[in-house]
Amino acid sequence: MTRTLTAVAALAAVALPMSASAQTIDLSTPAGAIAANRKVQCSTVDGEPVVYHWSGRVFARSPGEPDRHIFNVEGMNVRQCGTVSDPVRGTGYRLVSRELMLYLDPRTNEILRSWTNPVTDQVVEVVHVANDPVNSRPTYERNADGSPFTFSGRVNQGKVFLNFEAPLFYVNPLGGDYQEYVGNQYHAMEIFDFSMQEADLIDGSRPRADPAIAWVRMSPWLPWMRMGGRPGGLVFNAVGQTMSNGIDGLPQVLRDEIAANYPDYVAPPPLTDTRPNETSWTYFKKIFDAERAAAAAQ
Repeated sequence: MTRTLTAVAALAAVALPMSASAQTIDLSTPAGAIAANRKVQCSTVDGEPVVYHWSGRVFARSPGEPDRHIFNVEGMNVRQCGTVSDPVRGTGYRLVSRELMLYLDPRTNEILRSWTNPVTDQVVEVVHVANDPVNSRPTYERNADGSPFTFSGRVNQGKVFLNFEAPLFYVNPLGGDYQEYVGNQYHAMEIFDFSMQEADLIDGSRPRADPAIAWVRMSPWLPWMRMGGRPGGLVFNAVGQTMSNGIDGLPQVLRDEIAANYPDYVAPPPLTDTRPNETSWTYFKKIFDAERAAAAAQ
């Protein structure tokens, strides 16, 4: 989700490979808690691709004005996990992924290639989310401070609920060298809520829990909207799930766009991927810089 599932990957960086036995996972132990989290995020089978899909709406929020529904979104993330080990921290895993999210017309659900900004009346080119890669750091059955990993979900009446908040505050890749003095840091928050059947999560013979997911994102205006320093920002709200049939289960609009413009998104990055992560802001910067360079060369 523009960081879209970029923040999910941070939660996903905890896991332990499952044995071939069908033992019940004990969520009260570090090994069980790690295995359960890996089942939520990907698969306990190394290298097995898992596809997340989400669908929702985007609202513009400006001080003193009613919120305005400006986009629909359709998004996907394709990922895989690989086992890693550390002599001190034990066994864990690393998640690698790439994600795509399309901005759609809120009335027709057609993909937007250009958009008339209702605030500025300016026609702008839409830059969809195409973050490749969105990878996580390895995390192990012992945290960096030596404490054991614990399962943070809540079990109630046969269901499991797991929430995760990612407050984001860092140097804006589109800003200058003086953000420490004048502000303009990237400031946003992403919220993820997973729900699944307890029986699916603790069944050691099942490599995945296939949860449902709710995703909320509060962020500044997207750079391609050309809102300048106007106050306000965006609220994203979407729901989704893992797809039992992978890429083939995605909505047609996503499958068509992947086939036409994003062919790499049929599979996750390799488990050995060491590239720096991409965000909506760094992706936009690459596109903008390339266009500016091409214009200067003419």
